[in-house]
Amino acid sequence: MNKDAIAYGVIGLLLGVVITGFTAGYAVNNDMRGMMNMIGMWPSSGLQNSKTMMENSDRHFIEQMIPHHEDAIVMADSALEKAQHQEIKNLANDIKRTQSVEIEQMQEWYKNWFGAEVPKDSSVMGSSRMRMGMMGNESDVETLRNASNFDESFIEEMIPHHQMAVMMANMLLVGTNRPEMKKLAEDIISAQTKEINEMRQWMKDWGYTAGNDAGMMQR
Repeated sequence: MNKDAIAYGVIGLLLGVVITGFTAGYAVNNDMRGMMNMIGMWPSSGLQNSKTMMENSDRHFIEQMIPHHEDAIVMADSALEKAQHQEIKNLANDIKRTQSVEIEQMQEWYKNWFGAEVPKDSSVMGSSRMRMGMMGNESDVETLRNASNFDESFIEEMIPHHQMAVMMANMLLVGTNRPEMKKLAEDIISAQTKEINEMRQWMKDWGYTAGNDAGMMQR
């Protein structure tokens, strides 16, 4: 089976999985196209050759994962100031340390591979940022900071945020042939899946409601 066929097979599989998960009424159309654009796998101008698709996959992944990581760091900064549980403060420190390093790596790779700095306004998601597990603007951050139970609200925001990163990384594993990008994707999947499981356990231990953990991209 050639790489084009594999890529399009993954698109079909992903669409089926996501649509099934959104049967509770989540919006899909624009968000789904945004997700495929994000890693350069949306066939908007006919079948692309494998090399071009993989090149686009790396470019678009970096352009989207950097602001996604930056959102997580902003949330982590708030947690270091506002969280009541030490577990959340420890998680926030881990997020800042790990994702800051990954941002620097991606910026360096982008410059080396594509001959330019990463665009500052590269998000294809627009007003769908919050539905796709991203903080939309300063008012969203302020809402989190002023939540009556910061720790619960932080977890409810960070779980779908991590879930989105894991989905993006899984898609990248199929769409790239660069070992650096495959390793990055594997690291993101491993670290953030572990953190998702930790946060879910904290919600149970601390008596929090399911919140956004009932399904990603809810809003």
